[in-house]
Amino acid sequence: MAAHAVINPQRLVPVDKTFCDLPPAVAEALEQEALTTSYPTGAVLFAEGQAPRGVFIVRRGRVKLSICGTDGRTLILRIVNAGCPLGVAAVVSGRQYEATAETQEPSEVTFLRHADLLRLMRQHGELALWVTQHISEDYASTCREIRDLILSDSASEKLARLLVGWLDQNTKAKNPSQMKLALTHEEIGQMIGSSRETVSRLLAGFKKQRLIQQTGSTLVIPDRVALESLITA
Repeated sequence: MAAHAVINPQRLVPVDKTFCDLPPAVAEALEQEALTTSYPTGAVLFAEGQAPRGVFIVRRGRVKLSICGTDGRTLILRIVNAGCPLGVAAVVSGRQYEATAETQEPSEVTFLRHADLLRLMRQHGELALWVTQHISEDYASTCREIRDLILSDSASEKLARLLVGWLDQNTKAKNPSQMKLALTHEEIGQMIGSSRETVSRLLAGFKKQRLIQQTGSTLVIPDRVALESLITA
């Protein structure tokens, strides 16, 4: 069940990196139909298996996408940052949400109802293309995630892949080899299909091998090539 939400009565200006490739008229049409809400950490926007109510667009904060197996284990698909829409494929196809979306920190999220999105897509070809592009990006991301899980021979390789992937996402930072580790060891385990204990052991081993350095929540990868040497496939 979703945690408490605080509705913001004022419309927000579209986030640049979300709507920058849409004509102003289309972005304005989206804003007219959308409602932006503030959520605390741990709020569930939608749950795996629910009928699609609409699309959620992250304006501020981070949201965790996860799926749950029949054995009760959780696998985190990815962490979604500001500027990304969630639930697009379910809304367009009319099928159930395929994952659970939960806020990782206090966040602002814009909601657009199922019927309103489909109507606006019929009226604006640019919006239909924008939606299609995001569905394609989600598909490509899912393929990469499956590839990393299946082709990795060991938990250490999976962890190395994850860290290298974070480096790739951090290229525009002032210090691209340094990042904030915002996930717990248990959550990292859920991203690579391992236990919290295994992640703690692997990170300790990486430190001894000087593949990583960590001070508090700050993680530094001094030698990317050495870390990549653990990746065989």
